[in-house]
Amino acid sequence: MTTTDSTSAPHSQHLQEARWLTLTAAGVQLQLDLDQDRPRIAHFGHTLAVDPATQRLMASAATPQASLDQLPPNTLFNDAGSGFAGQPALSGDRDGQDWLSDLQLADVGCRHDAQAAHAHLTLRDELSQLEVRLSLQLTAEGVLRQQTTLSNQASRPYRLEWLAAACLPLPVRYEECLTFGGRWVQEFTETRHAIGEGMFALENRRGRGSHQRVPSVIVGTRGFSEQRGEVISAHLAWSGNHRVLVERQFDGSTQLQLGALLLPGEQTLAAGESITTPEVVLAWSDSGINSASQRQHAALRARLDWPQSHKPRPVHVNTWEALYFDHDAARLDELVVAAGDVGAERFVLDDGWFVGRDGERAALGDWYLDEDKYPNGLDPLIAAVHAQGMEFGLWVEPEIVNPDSELYRRHPDWILGLPGRDQPLGRYQCVLDLTRPEVGDYLFARLHALLAEYPIRYLKWDMNRDLTHAASQTGEHAGRPAAHTQVEALYALLARLRAAHPEVEIESCASGGARTDHGILRHTHRVWTSDCNDPHERVHIQRGAGRFLPPELLGDHIGPAHAHTTSRRTSLAFRASTALFGHLGLELDVSRLDHDERAVLRGWTERYKALRGLLHGGISWRLDCLDPHQQAHGVVSPAGDEALFNVSQLAMPRHALPASQPLAGLDPTRRYRVELLKLPEHPERRMKALPAWIDAQLNQGETLEASGEQLMMLGLALPVLDPDQALLLHLRACD
Repeated sequence: MTTTDSTSAPHSQHLQEARWLTLTAAGVQLQLDLDQDRPRIAHFGHTLAVDPATQRLMASAATPQASLDQLPPNTLFNDAGSGFAGQPALSGDRDGQDWLSDLQLADVGCRHDAQAAHAHLTLRDELSQLEVRLSLQLTAEGVLRQQTTLSNQASRPYRLEWLAAACLPLPVRYEECLTFGGRWVQEFTETRHAIGEGMFALENRRGRGSHQRVPSVIVGTRGFSEQRGEVISAHLAWSGNHRVLVERQFDGSTQLQLGALLLPGEQTLAAGESITTPEVVLAWSDSGINSASQRQHAALRARLDWPQSHKPRPVHVNTWEALYFDHDAARLDELVVAAGDVGAERFVLDDGWFVGRDGERAALGDWYLDEDKYPNGLDPLIAAVHAQGMEFGLWVEPEIVNPDSELYRRHPDWILGLPGRDQPLGRYQCVLDLTRPEVGDYLFARLHALLAEYPIRYLKWDMNRDLTHAASQTGEHAGRPAAHTQVEALYALLARLRAAHPEVEIESCASGGARTDHGILRHTHRVWTSDCNDPHERVHIQRGAGRFLPPELLGDHIGPAHAHTTSRRTSLAFRASTALFGHLGLELDVSRLDHDERAVLRGWTERYKALRGLLHGGISWRLDCLDPHQQAHGVVSPAGDEALFNVSQLAMPRHALPASQPLAGLDPTRRYRVELLKLPEHPERRMKALPAWIDAQLNQGETLEASGEQLMMLGLALPVLDPDQALLLHLRACD
């Protein structure tokens, strides 16, 4: 069952005389001390009755020697004018002047509705003529959202270097942080760091989101885990350059900042002009990462804009690893029939369908159907797809152009680049300058034409290279950095397309999981989590992505037995049981499977369909395991009457016998029937005897029944598993 308190409706209160602001929702509370016109966090955690005067007396700290006579406060917007010596939340200047700001509270407002408790804090510096507005929302799910708006109120331009979307003071007891990085086919690699004196910062300068730097961090008490410790998870809803930093001063005061990273000269505010940062999403928990993730999931689910809100997430078949660029009509017909036979519900035609696209070096940008491959258009293929009970989807990569393309030959100035400098290629590609209206208009026209002509219900929107030399080549901004506005232009193009075709779902794919953030998900409905379909790697990848995104948004496909990205071979049972905990698809040539293999695969797609209501509407849990080579996770229904858990063994077990595994999220007062859905092959190689509850199910037909409390406190005896094997446990309340 969820750890959030849904009975606590959003509420806000501003005690003007006491200089105190409180936001409360879902059992979480943010209390701000506004004394001395510096907004400080007095409390962020469970709902708590606090007397402002008493709290100030209790919290007012000593002043050490060899420091300023009064230490600068650690606030929601640290700046140098208060004497703060760390990274300021704002950096910029006017021709070398006004580089120091001293922003103080000038106005406070708050309100609440069914969705959130809202507050705004206006900070002003009369000398530098800068104004900052901090917008805070504590949502009905107990998630804190923050954005920052900077206004230049002077007559001269202000050159902006850094503006934190959120500047969060952290308790000194927070001593560790968890970051997410990796590389292609190994996304969301988790690294734990000790928080020591000084600054720890991670920056993404690749223009789009990247495999190497995910705009997320989890900070907390020492040794925090899935189910233990106090944490704050923080995510920047932005698909471009970004910075995440944690800094601790000599006195122990600690701050967390997240924001969009600006290139030199990228943002200059004219007189009277303003800029608003991307949003930061923060979730607090005192029971480990799980509760923070659950709040993140719930808040994101509440904002998703589905074409059909109650439509189950359909089983995909994607043609890439089956066909690559070989769009042969007979092969396609075989694949469509086989896809329908194994239970697929959506058929996605991947790269290679448009004119001149016979390999990866040419034709991107020329979004016209290849009439040699499809002499009668896409209608015959779509009719065949519909005849198998599937809907049709199409792959596109609109942001990219090949130099070997008609579009590039007509408009070489349409790419991001710097005149006089060679543009490095990435996968034989350049990036189109979406900030130019004519480029956006061209792309919209081509995609609109395809969606208007054919019943396409899904776009797989890919993006396969980083941005370099990210500048417009012509116009008033020629030579100026454009990475930030490129992301804004992408969002605008997606919004325009969604408005014209609201029935179409869009997937965000970027060489796999290089763009998987809440910002892109304001305009899309799924992310392609990784190009790696090897379940051994996918267990780690999905765990990291699942810290911030719910399962139904994570594209997760069953690949072939031999994974082309790792050369590892795995069983269908391990591939399928791993892929269940996402949005299931098939990334293999199902037409090459024999009758028995198709039957087994069909069984897995039917299992997914039976369980997807639970998987995509339930509450996700990750379990602490004693064996470092083991991963366990599950989903529990909101009512606590059903659950599905997976235990994966990724390397040789730590001990000859695994420790009993406690479950989580169940109703302690109810009894559950525990069913093992599938035992891995050849258990006799590892065990002379199975655990008693499994033996009773397999040989006597007797299913274990136990209380939720017993299952969570004492756990289940597990069988010995080989590396790359998994167990699936299905629980149903029996009272």
